Amino acid sequence: MNLKYMALAASLLCACSLPAVAADSNALRVENPYARAVPPTAQNSGAFMVLRNDSDQPIKVVDAESDVSKVTELHTHIHDKGVMRMRRVESIEVPAHGTVALQPGGYHVMLIGLEHPLKPGDPVHIDLTLGDGSKESIDLEARQTGMAPMQHMKHKGHMPGMN
Repeated sequence: MNLKYMALAASLLCACSLPAVAADSNALRVENPYARAVPPTAQNSGAFMVLRNDSDQPIKVVDAESDVSKVTELHTHIHDKGVMRMRRVESIEVPAHGTVALQPGGYHVMLIGLEHPLKPGDPVHIDLTLGDGSKESIDLEARQTGMAPMQHMKHKGHMPGMN
């Protein structure tokens, strides 16, 4: 096979894989997203939403980034010897034709080391990275929730320089 045909074959392979890369982000819908507004002294907050998968295959959320925090992680709460503790998770799977609620006391996006306190109405941008490498961008606002701020002390995750 000559070089011209090899280049054409490589181009076709790349073109054929493009729809698969965007498939997860096209099938994932984000509903009712918000971040928790926090008092001026709070270093951390959380973001919550409902993730809806319209596809026939499960979709994994594998990472998150935000413009309002130094570190952004996927978290959940677990019962540990009678105490609720936050733990970092490697991924959140949204089942085919299903939903997963990211809510206080369960899965959530943890915003660690806030760049500034989140006041009600403040804009927050979050990019979710999906298992296929595509991204889902979310623009949301901080809301007053009436709940205590999310503390970093009882969570097991990764934040260099914070204990």
